[in-house]
Amino acid sequence: MSKVEVRYCSRTKFGNTRRIAEAIAEVAGTNAVSIDDEPKLTEKADVLFLGGAPYANIMAPELRQYSENLDPAMVGRIVLFTTSNWSRRTVVALKKIFKGKGITVSDDYFYAHMLNIDGKLEAAKKFGAENC
Repeated sequence: MSKVEVRYCSRTKFGNTRRIAEAIAEVAGTNAVSIDDEPKLTEKADVLFLGGAPYANIMAPELRQYSENLDPAMVGRIVLFTTSNWSRRTVVALKKIFKGKGITVSDDYFYAHMLNIDGKLEAAKKFGAENC
């Protein structure tokens, strides 16, 4: 069985990205952990679900730093997810960072509009189950 981890960066009081991360983690049999609480992976993950949203249309600096510092030896494959009101730039930027480090990134990613998080929780679970 694959070792799956879920990490996220959420900076709003609503916790939209956290809620999607928790839905994915539920079906993956793990916990969703904020990158603020665990700035580095402590164990190698076969699959790492990683999510965040753009703020003022740019990636959160914390998420960029986490991604740039991620040790390629600590992860087999990354699966991305994002929440926002209109931009998916975070996914594009993260793919570029990880591919530059030689880390496999799934082409597929999960997107939830920030105004429809409740309506996307089941879809997030399905996405998580399909990508474990």
